[in-house]
Amino acid sequence: MLPQQPIEKRNSETLPEFRGRLKMAAAEKEWWLCELLRFFYLLFFPGLIVCGTLCLCLVFILWGIRKLLQRKKNSASSGKKGKNQIVIAFFHPYCNAGGGGERVLWCALRALQKKYPAAVYVVYTGDVNVSSQQILEGAFRRFNIRLIHPVKFVFLRKRYLVEDSLYPHFTLLGQSLGSIFLGWEALMQCVPDVYIDSMGYAFTLPLFKYLGGCRVGSYVHYPTISTDMLSVVKNQNVGFNNAAFITRNPFLSKVKLIYYYLFAFIYGLVGSCSDVVMVNSSWTLNHILSLWKVGHCTNIVYPPCDVQTFLDIPLQEKKMTPGHLLVSVGQFRPEKNHPLQIRAFAKLLNMKKTESLPSLKLVLIGGCRNQDDEFRVNQLRRLSEELGVQENVEFKINIPFDELKNYLAEGTIGLHTMWNEHFGIGEFVLEFV
Repeated sequence: MLPQQPIEKRNSETLPEFRGRLKMAAAEKEWWLCELLRFFYLLFFPGLIVCGTLCLCLVFILWGIRKLLQRKKNSASSGKKGKNQIVIAFFHPYCNAGGGGERVLWCALRALQKKYPAAVYVVYTGDVNVSSQQILEGAFRRFNIRLIHPVKFVFLRKRYLVEDSLYPHFTLLGQSLGSIFLGWEALMQCVPDVYIDSMGYAFTLPLFKYLGGCRVGSYVHYPTISTDMLSVVKNQNVGFNNAAFITRNPFLSKVKLIYYYLFAFIYGLVGSCSDVVMVNSSWTLNHILSLWKVGHCTNIVYPPCDVQTFLDIPLQEKKMTPGHLLVSVGQFRPEKNHPLQIRAFAKLLNMKKTESLPSLKLVLIGGCRNQDDEFRVNQLRRLSEELGVQENVEFKINIPFDELKNYLAEGTIGLHTMWNEHFGIGEFVLEFV
C-alpha cells in the first residue's frame, strides 16, 4: 500500500487548484454571457429592420384595404339621381329574436326613419333561415312595431362564429374574436357611413372605424365583461360564468382572474373607439365609464317600453283561468337563471300541499335565438319533470305580442331572477302591470 499523506498537507496542496478551477468556471461563464449579449446585439438591428418592414407592409395593406372600401362605399351610396345617400347600418346578428334588445333595434330604426327619411337603412343579421318580410312581420307580431320605410337586410353566413357553444372555454375571448370575422363579412357586403353596434359586439368597432372609415356608435345593453364579473371570480363565487371546479381551485381562479383583467383592458380599448355611446341604465353606465372611459360621449337612453298598451289593460278584468298565474318574461339565456324560478316554484307547490292554497301555474315566456336557447328550454323541461311540477309549468316561446298581453293581464305574480339586471324590459313591464 502507498503511504498516506496527512490530510492537512493534501488540503494545502489542492486548495490553490480548487481556487483556480473556480476562477476558470467564472471566466467561462462571463465569456458565455458576453457571447450571448454579442449575439443578441448582432440580431437587434436586423430584427428591428425586419419588424419595421413588416409593420410598414401591414400599414400599407390596411391603407390599401381602407381605400378599396372607401371606393366601394362611394359607389354604393350614390342614389338614382346621382346624389349621395347616407347609409346607416345596425349590427344585430339576432334581429329576429324576441328580446328587449330587438325591441330597441326596431324602435331605433323607426325613430331614425322619422327624422332622416332620405337615409338608407341596413341591418346586418345572421338569420339566414327567414326572409326580410318574415323578419319585419315578426317585429310587428312580437313588439307591435312597424317601420315607416323599407330597410335592407344583409344576411351573414358566419354567425356560428359568435355562438357560445363553439367556445366551451375562454368563451368571452372566442366570441369577441369571432365577431371580428363576422364583422369583416358584413363590411365586405356593405360599407355604411354610420355603423351602430346594437348588440354588444364591441370588437367590431375598430374594424368599421379604421378600415371602413365609418362613424361608429354603440348601444350597450349589458357589458361583455363588468367589474361585478371580476368580483365573482376574485371572490371565488360560483356563477353562470364561473364554474364550480374553478372556484375550488385557487390556481385556476388566479389564472381566470388574470384572463378577465386582460380581457377587460382590451374590451376598454375597442369600446373607446366609439364616437357615440348609449347605455340602457345607470348600472350599465357606471360599468362602461369604468371600462371604456369615454364619459364625454356616453349617455343614458332608456329602452322603449310600450307603457300605454299595458295601461289599457283593465285592472278588474275577469280571469279566463282559475287560480293564480306566476308570469316570467325574459329570453332563455343563462344569466336569466330560469332554473331558480322552477326550483322556487316547486318549493311553493310543496307548501301548498300542507296548506289550503288555490291552484298555481308558472308561465315562462321568452324568446329563443338559436339551438343553444332551445337546448336550455329542454333542460328546463327536464328539471320540471325531475321536480314533479311539469303539469304546473308552461313554456311560451316567441309568442305574439297580444298573447303576451293576455298572460300579463291574467298574471297575479311577476317573477324575475337575474342577478344584476341591467334594465330588463320584461322586469319593468311585470312591475308596472
